[in-house]
Amino acid sequence: MASWTLETIDWDRFDASKVDPEILRNIKAAALVERNGGDYGTYLGRVFADDLQFMDSVNTWVTEEVQHGMALGRWAMLADPAWDFDAAFQRFRDGYKLPLDAQHSVRGSQAGEMMARCIVETGTSSYYSALKDATDEPVLKQVCARIAADEFRHYKLFYEHLRRCLQRDRLSRWRRLRIGWGRLKESEDDELAYAYFAANESVDAVYDRKRYMQAYARRAYPLYRRSHVQRAMAMILKAIGLQPQGWLNRLLTRTGLWFLRRNALRLAASGA
Repeated sequence: MASWTLETIDWDRFDASKVDPEILRNIKAAALVERNGGDYGTYLGRVFADDLQFMDSVNTWVTEEVQHGMALGRWAMLADPAWDFDAAFQRFRDGYKLPLDAQHSVRGSQAGEMMARCIVETGTSSYYSALKDATDEPVLKQVCARIAADEFRHYKLFYEHLRRCLQRDRLSRWRRLRIGWGRLKESEDDELAYAYFAANESVDAVYDRKRYMQAYARRAYPLYRRSHVQRAMAMILKAIGLQPQGWLNRLLTRTGLWFLRRNALRLAASGA
């Protein structure tokens, strides 16, 4: 059962003077992706149809993901009363489709799918943590704190099922690393880019994946602090089967921060 609802958010504390218009654009995009959690539930239901132990958790996970989208969308409508959340969501669904007819995981195995889900929850938990720490708007801070906590818990859920699936699928660390890296690279695919486009551009605009992915990234990368990256690296290493703390975490944290800062400067200079 969800630990919070839309009614538990202190919406009356909203402060329009503290809305960052750059963050607002990304929140609108994130609202569409999160609200689309039902499609991910359909996909996981097909992939894990024979795994009743996992399926018991999927419906709750979907409910919480959709709630994240509804909370972010409600906040965005407070920040921009002219924004039509429902229309933007329909536009997103019309233009972006998940492989809902898949009968098997696109990762090659159920363990591979769990590994990919761990990477996704790592990304979302660190992103909403970064948003929480970056914003001064009290309602958005509260919403992001709630979502980040949910996403950390979702990571633990997928990690526990990953360990169980590994007893059968026997994925090596190298294979898990490849799946994890592949899923990280997919963060630059059409989902976020099209969500940014659908949420922020006029109906006569022309979609350009690279352009809108860069627009999203330019606003997201500067939000991350060392603590966010360090925790994300620990979660990734744990899912791969490596020591989450130690020299490797320190190396990857430094590398990750360098990547984020360098690309944030590059995108800002290019006017993405």
